[in-house]
Amino acid sequence: MKSIFRTISLRRQPNRRTFSDAPEETYKFVRDRGLDHAVEREKNLRPLLSIKDLVTSEPSKSLPISVITAQRDSLRVPLRPIEFIRSFPSVFSESLPGGTGVQPHISLTPETLNLDAEEQLVYSSEDYKQGLADRLLKLLMINRINKIPLEILDLLKWDLGLPKGYVETMVPEFPDYFRVVKSRLRGCSGELELVCWSKEHSVSVLEKKAKEYTKGSPIAFPMKFSNGFVVDKKMKRWFDDWQKLPYISPYDNALHLSATSDESDKWAAAVLHEILNLFVSKKVEKDLVLHLGEFMGLRSRFKRVLHNHPGVFYLSSKLRTHTVVLRDAYKRGVLVEGNQLVTSRNRYMKLMSKAKKESNAVSSRKREDKGKVEGEGEVCEDEAKGEDDVVSGSEVEDEGEEDVVDADEEEEDEVDQDQSLKRGRRNTSPRGGRRSFGSLGSEEKPHTRSRAGRRSLGKTGSQEKPRSGRNKVKLTTEKSS
Repeated sequence: MKSIFRTISLRRQPNRRTFSDAPEETYKFVRDRGLDHAVEREKNLRPLLSIKDLVTSEPSKSLPISVITAQRDSLRVPLRPIEFIRSFPSVFSESLPGGTGVQPHISLTPETLNLDAEEQLVYSSEDYKQGLADRLLKLLMINRINKIPLEILDLLKWDLGLPKGYVETMVPEFPDYFRVVKSRLRGCSGELELVCWSKEHSVSVLEKKAKEYTKGSPIAFPMKFSNGFVVDKKMKRWFDDWQKLPYISPYDNALHLSATSDESDKWAAAVLHEILNLFVSKKVEKDLVLHLGEFMGLRSRFKRVLHNHPGVFYLSSKLRTHTVVLRDAYKRGVLVEGNQLVTSRNRYMKLMSKAKKESNAVSSRKREDKGKVEGEGEVCEDEAKGEDDVVSGSEVEDEGEEDVVDADEEEEDEVDQDQSLKRGRRNTSPRGGRRSFGSLGSEEKPHTRSRAGRRSLGKTGSQEKPRSGRNKVKLTTEKSS
């Protein structure tokens, strides 16, 4: 990620203008917080739905935790399965069958079962099946590959929004679109083959958006850069010239073009742009799209496009992988055009966050209750200390001098209290507060957790003991004697 985006150097060779490989001219990668959030918010959604599908596939709608643990890698569970499941109590429920020490069984909550029923309705709806068939048809026509192995489709199952058992359920419903045939490739169980070319579907998203477009004329890609990404004059000039090149449809085969030419670069960008538009969330893991590009013979060109065009494609490094995001499909981190499946997945994420909100609310209530208890304890402690100051404050003095108090005790108490108030040695707040410092302001001696405050220091910087009215009367009596 450090050297993905590089400066442009116009080379005087025809049809060959590329990013410079000079390390001193490297541009720094700038993150896009909105697109990173769009990737990161689905962090636990995919493994959660995989576990949910595994549970619902059982007749009893529950299964022991050992089954999930055995399939942890294929389910892509990031934590220990039991820890992951317990992180979402609003989605999963845990039980011990028979009440003995048997390993726990995992089932789904009623809310999750309702969402699963709604999800299955989405997959079975005619509108969704027709849209999915159109997208698969377009994928087969891109670059005129005409066939694609089922193993690659299985890798892209989440991104394409394919239902379980799509080969047996959905594919036979569109015999005029595609069919499953045996593959000649080694280790491939079968291929999805194009049946009939559709001129209606062989129009790219950019061609539909362009006004009065004629074949071979320029089409400009929508470009947006992350805040803080600097485009110098040389780079801007290169982008402008690149945008003016003729647009080659992604449904045409242009592999005859030189892999390093700008025309090939723009065609490969058109192919990758169209492929990302076929995915449900307009994003995909980089390794998966490069795997598809390898089958198409475009792996190196896809890598070149991702390096050269940060304004069209964004590479997010969240979730310990690189994810390719189509920039113009998002606005402020939110998908511009949603669909039924995206809405269903958002409901799952809302249910997942419900447990976190409830736990946060419980913890905040506990903190408030704890604060109230501590506050009441402090007030009681302060009041008790105040009473001790009035009643038994003379205990801090030597016991042999307790009989030195004279008869004018009450009047001298009032005088001394007025003097102490003027000196700022007593805080008037009901909870004691902090005592004021003396003239030297030396460090205080650590005291207890009581909020009765810090004791004032004398002018000599020595630490004084708490004084009550009696102590002051005694000191006055000694002075007068």
